[in-house]
Amino acid sequence: MDKSKFARAYLDSPRVSAHNRTVPTVYLSLGSNVGNREANLRAAIAAFSPASVLVTKLSSIYETEPVDYLDQPWFLNCVVETETELAPQPLLQALRAIESQLGNKKEFAKGPRKIDLDILLYGNETIATPDLQVPHPRMLSRRFVLTPLAEIAPALSHPSWPATTAALLARLNDTSQVRRL
Repeated sequence: MDKSKFARAYLDSPRVSAHNRTVPTVYLSLGSNVGNREANLRAAIAAFSPASVLVTKLSSIYETEPVDYLDQPWFLNCVVETETELAPQPLLQALRAIESQLGNKKEFAKGPRKIDLDILLYGNETIATPDLQVPHPRMLSRRFVLTPLAEIAPALSHPSWPATTAALLARLNDTSQVRRL
């Protein structure tokens, strides 16, 4: 097995923590449309490691047209593949703490924000609580999410999905603009 295949096999295999629990692969979406958008994304990614979130893959950064609330600046978005021993709820709390630490002040839902961190997938789990839904409920209808996700995980599928990320992106009806930087 050549070195690159070994690295891919290692990165793609489930890990076992020091406590003999399988460490799930978790996909996170990042977005920013206020201030230095790229610096905001990079600061959030840098904050993952101290929060016990290990980044294993990182998509390109994409400039994306706003959806839902259109009267705002364009976003920069990316997706990261991560591993963490944090359970879903503590992970959500850690992400909210990072948003707060970076000075996020979201005035209203879907409005401009310095940084937005969302859990897209947490292994193969399906989670439905008042403050956390996984898979993310709108991810399959959002080009700004599926484009970077398909870049780093084109064959990824979830038990609740009808196809892989690449296939879902290919048949997506969302016509919003998404441009790789």
